Amino acid sequence: MIRTVSAGETAPTTYAWPVQARGLRVRAGRRFAVDGLDLRLGFGVHGLLGPNGAGKTTLIRALATVARPASGHLELLGQAVDSGGDLREVRRGLGYLPQEFGHYRWYTVREFVEYVAWLREVPARDVPDAVQRAIDRVDLTSRAGSTLRSLSGGMLRRVGLAQAVVGDPTLLLLDEPTVGLDPEQRARALELLRDLGRDTCVVVATHVVDDVAAACTDVVLLDAGRVAFHGPVAGLTAAGTGGADPEVGGGVLERGYAALLRRHRDREGSK
Repeated sequence: MIRTVSAGETAPTTYAWPVQARGLRVRAGRRFAVDGLDLRLGFGVHGLLGPNGAGKTTLIRALATVARPASGHLELLGQAVDSGGDLREVRRGLGYLPQEFGHYRWYTVREFVEYVAWLREVPARDVPDAVQRAIDRVDLTSRAGSTLRSLSGGMLRRVGLAQAVVGDPTLLLLDEPTVGLDPEQRARALELLRDLGRDTCVVVATHVVDDVAAACTDVVLLDAGRVAFHGPVAGLTAAGTGGADPEVGGGVLERGYAALLRRHRDREGSK
């Protein structure tokens, strides 16, 4: 699929893959949390799974242009961010929800989403409609005038989703987006992700395998900063039913997750 990006650009850019990485290495402190990663992501919802310390958050930070690559190649929205690409252009086209997002406690929901729209350089004439659409999409319409300090944890997480999707970014990066949501809110958030994935590259880092099965078109499984598996969600199911260790607890998807990790580690150990 070819996507032509025009809104807010100084010159049109055409690219086939919103995310391309080759031999990518990114530090987290003194170690390489992402270590020689090869990855290419198109439009759709991509689940990012892996054990603690696998490099999920560091990879998301690199895709958000928060963490700089130490080596390798990283191209986002047609810009080679490791070698002189236009970071401002990339940042206009991406939305980002970190695990913990900073916010101004005294801002209202509407004021905060407006502020992020301004940071993303959404054209001024489009801001009111873009902000209202983002607030409506996360079911906070009735709380648009409430201050952030007055909201529950689950509502704040939904504000985080609203600020990430305002302006309809082409690349959407979400780190644990359903944490703190009740079952009804979680179901609506996953429905939103499915809707967004029709014309957006959405990357969702999570520990909840069921969220991946419910919302994602494919899954990227990381282990020690490398890709252990990249394929359809059905690949987890197949790995969980085709000779997975019966002593591993959980459902089919969890068993598939464990089996794919084990296979990857066996391959790495035999090199």
